[in-house]
Amino acid sequence: MKNALKEIVSGFNSLVTGMRITIGQFFKPIVTVQYPHETLKIPPRFRGHIELVRDPETGQALCYSCKLCERACPSDCITVDGAKLEGAKKKSVTNYTLDFTKCSLCGSCVEACRDGAIRFSRDYNLAATSKEEFVMDLFKRLQDESQTSGEANLPAAAQSDAVPVAPSPVAPVAAPSAGQPEIQTRPVETK
Repeated sequence: MKNALKEIVSGFNSLVTGMRITIGQFFKPIVTVQYPHETLKIPPRFRGHIELVRDPETGQALCYSCKLCERACPSDCITVDGAKLEGAKKKSVTNYTLDFTKCSLCGSCVEACRDGAIRFSRDYNLAATSKEEFVMDLFKRLQDESQTSGEANLPAAAQSDAVPVAPSPVAPVAAPSAGQPEIQTRPVETK
């Protein structure tokens, strides 16, 4: 009888403790992020895959294929090719391939680049159905970005004649209340 009473009291204490925690959590502010339309703020030291840096004056890649990053990479996942174009003082990169399946994100390539021609990207949500999609041609990607952005990445002198582009719509977000993390929004794709 004594043991049965102890079990009942212990079970009741357990129930009260669980209900106290549940009620406490029930009244705390909600911090759920609606993922496809909102993302959490990415820390400034986040390391995504590497990407080429564009020269702000010419709009071309800063890389001149010195291959320091290729030699510094311990995973052997970078391949750089270049050629000297007519009238150019330095070589220009013609192919910059990153095999992200091998990359350990160590940062040796970024540290080895003395001209700051490569940096870590802010891409964090990389998903694919095959390994081949993680072999990235970063030079081609940089060229595609310059073509799709059009005149947005041209030098300042060329931008003065540019036609302004309408901003893309952004999903509405309520102001964060106390205790909630800062939330960034992404443009909503309209089809």
